[in-house]
Amino acid sequence: MQDYFIDTEYCNQNFNSDFFVLKEFERCTFNNCNFGKCLFKAISFIDCIFTDCIIDKAKIGNVAFRNVVFNNCQLREVNFAMCDKFIFKVSFNNCILDFSKFYLLKMKGTIFNNCSLIAVDFMSADLTSVVFENCDLYKSEFSKALANKANFRTSYNFTIDPTKTKLQKAVFSPENIKGLLFKHDLIIK
Repeated sequence: MQDYFIDTEYCNQNFNSDFFVLKEFERCTFNNCNFGKCLFKAISFIDCIFTDCIIDKAKIGNVAFRNVVFNNCQLREVNFAMCDKFIFKVSFNNCILDFSKFYLLKMKGTIFNNCSLIAVDFMSADLTSVVFENCDLYKSEFSKALANKANFRTSYNFTIDPTKTKLQKAVFSPENIKGLLFKHDLIIK
């Protein structure tokens, strides 16, 4: 039997791995909570907000994120590719998502604002109109991604091969354009 929680606020809690199985959370807020190494299985988060939470290395299986906001959270090594792909809608503000995976996800219009996205896997993801605002994309992988109309203007440390990633009408600044030319071994001054 699935548990349903609505308009509930969770503060300063350390959750164990058994808590997040077969539950649904709607309009809930999680403040300063630790989910590190939790197992999320058959869970739905709808219109929820996570602030100052640690979600590092959480295991995800069939989890729905529908209109979920993450503020100042640590989400290292989280495999979002294992999420429910129906209406995957999230935004990240001032988060650390290093070594996480978004492989094959449809992420149209997602906003990453002031995030660390080091070595993140965006392979084959639909990044149409995604905004990467002031994000560190060092060693992130974009092969076979659809990044049309994506905004990379203020982001940095990325290397994207335009022959392997669709970038029609994507936005870049003159300062970060070298991230598209890396394979040509050019010197830009």
